[in-house]
Amino acid sequence: MSIFNKTVAVVIPCYKVILHIEKVVKSIPEYVDLIVLVNDCSPDNTGEVIQKISEQNLKVTVLSHTENQGVGGAMITGFQYVLQKNSDFVVKIDGDGQMDASQIDKFILPLVEQDFDFSKGNRFFQLKTLKNMPFFRRFGNLMLSFLLKVASGYWHIFDPTNGYFCIKTEYLTKLDLHKLSKRFFFESSLLIELYYIGAQIKDIPQPAIYQDEVSNLSIKQVLFSFPPKLLKAFCRRMTLRYFIFDFNINSIYLLLGFPLFFFGLIFGIIKWIFYSTLNTPAPTGTIMIAMLSIILGAQMILSLFQYDMNSKNPFRQQ
Repeated sequence: MSIFNKTVAVVIPCYKVILHIEKVVKSIPEYVDLIVLVNDCSPDNTGEVIQKISEQNLKVTVLSHTENQGVGGAMITGFQYVLQKNSDFVVKIDGDGQMDASQIDKFILPLVEQDFDFSKGNRFFQLKTLKNMPFFRRFGNLMLSFLLKVASGYWHIFDPTNGYFCIKTEYLTKLDLHKLSKRFFFESSLLIELYYIGAQIKDIPQPAIYQDEVSNLSIKQVLFSFPPKLLKAFCRRMTLRYFIFDFNINSIYLLLGFPLFFFGLIFGIIKWIFYSTLNTPAPTGTIMIAMLSIILGAQMILSLFQYDMNSKNPFRQQ
């Protein structure tokens, strides 16, 4: 049984999901052709549970890691297996019960009937269920969403850490899987790499479901590991987009905007400290140099972002 005359594979990374995985697998619609459960060296009895599930369900295949590789590592293993099976679409859901598997068709539909290549969940569309999301997770997602827009070039997407997604297999084959993060940055790194193969992305409204599951992602990991990776991704995209493959007005904004802004900021702070220690007002010229540099730099940076928002992805093949 298939949907839209297409074959569908579902990959589920399994790590400490012993309480929910059986229910999750049972909730997967009948039209799904292949279910891949990847045991990421879970320290509990998850491996035994998913092995029993595979014995009861012929659609289920179990893959196992001898060492924990993280959610990204588990997904890469699943991707590599699915690519050998010639499925049309690959769906990723988690094994903790936070994602409604009955909505898989909503993720596939835009890829079949519209010009999209990748669809992902967005929990911020539904305000009623969004209240169920813990405050710090909600705030963190808001900040990450903006930073990922800047880093990836996908200005229209939101909720970047959402792990519920569907991708066309033809686009999965174009991805360099070795560039994907093996840990919690996996979803963000996937979106970043999709830009370079010109994938069109669609956000799908998805309710936020929170029960008794415990997240393995800590706030400390996000605060200290995500920003440097996003900054690196931004610099890479700007270099390729506006210096290697093209040179336009945004290239000028990049060359002048950030240096002017940070020069004015650092120069102003140094001079403020210097004249404060002397208990003397700073000269008007010194203040003007700092302020003009900051204002001009900020204006160029804003123009840079506006231009980038309105420009088409140069990697998209027409």
